[in-house]
Amino acid sequence: MVKTEPHASVERCVTVSLGERSYDILIKAGLLGEVGPRLKRLGLAGKVAVVTNQVVGRLYGPTVLRSLRSAGYQAKTILVPEGERAKSLRWVGRILDELVRECFERGSLVLALGGGVVGDLAGFVASILARGIPFVQVPTTLVAQVDSSVGGKTGVNHPLGKNLIGAFHQPRVVFVDPDTLSTLPTREWVAGLAEVIKYGMIEDEAFFAYLEGRVDDLRKMQPEPVAHVIARSCQIKASVVEEDERESDRRRVLNYGHTIGHALESLGRYRKLIHGEAVAIGMVQEADLARSLGLCPAEVVVRQRELVRRAGLPHTLPPVRFTELWGAMQHDKKVVQGRLHCVLPKRVGQVVIVPLEQGQVKRWFMGLKGPEGASRIGRGSTGQG
Repeated sequence: MVKTEPHASVERCVTVSLGERSYDILIKAGLLGEVGPRLKRLGLAGKVAVVTNQVVGRLYGPTVLRSLRSAGYQAKTILVPEGERAKSLRWVGRILDELVRECFERGSLVLALGGGVVGDLAGFVASILARGIPFVQVPTTLVAQVDSSVGGKTGVNHPLGKNLIGAFHQPRVVFVDPDTLSTLPTREWVAGLAEVIKYGMIEDEAFFAYLEGRVDDLRKMQPEPVAHVIARSCQIKASVVEEDERESDRRRVLNYGHTIGHALESLGRYRKLIHGEAVAIGMVQEADLARSLGLCPAEVVVRQRELVRRAGLPHTLPPVRFTELWGAMQHDKKVVQGRLHCVLPKRVGQVVIVPLEQGQVKRWFMGLKGPEGASRIGRGSTGQG
């Protein structure tokens, strides 16, 4: 019997079970126009601040505001810049100033409409205003829909490292409307596939195999596989978050690819690589590091690199000196008592968290420069599919 996927217009629901902080991730085409009535059904009331950027606000702000106001909400829009530069204490202060002027209180609501930057920033603001007010995620990028909108991690960047200032603040609900992906620039869409691939690598080899078989359809944004990978990614993340809400141990597996990835973002001052691209490079390089340490066979590196390449993502390190890379990696949140820990694969579908010594990483890094290294991870290629 052939197992079929539900149509993209069918509503999917993934529950994040965290006791009194539990919430649903609702996935359905056209959901943006239902935000207001659905918030009413959840019993949320008060003023609503819709935090978004100019591009997303122009595309989807009117739909969300119309839905909110028709349901009786007093709603206003707060615009922030596009990109990582919005994730700063400066913009936290600006949003707080606006909310205080507008007399937002504990019964008020912050709604993040946009990608991961908007969600992280708006969620952090909600976590500290009046010691925490309700927060709703309406993610409009693939990265946000499958990853950053789920799990309650909020925060902003520090000049020395990404996401170093933040708090855990779970949303009341996550509304995922796959229709918003149709307006994503190709680069942003492809970058989001990195986080999807990550879930297969850390938890589900069958899902990884599904991605290998459907990656061409995903690049074409075919609705059914897109809706399926969003739902499955959210299921995997929800299960990890339920086991370890505050990243004391298990949840750290979600940072696979991010130790090197975040270092590359920081070294490029968050301008050269967007997050998904950096994570894609980080996953392939961290897999090769695992191979060099004897943790996984070369087949794991090859299989992952090939899927990353077919997805249209970069997989090679940009020009960087070891001292720069290692220094940037020291600002990773997985540094414990001065020692860097990294998520590395043992096989497709299983990862472990291991401490890294500088000498181990340097030996691996220097090996990338030789002919074998160039052949092994494609250092001489463009990294694009």
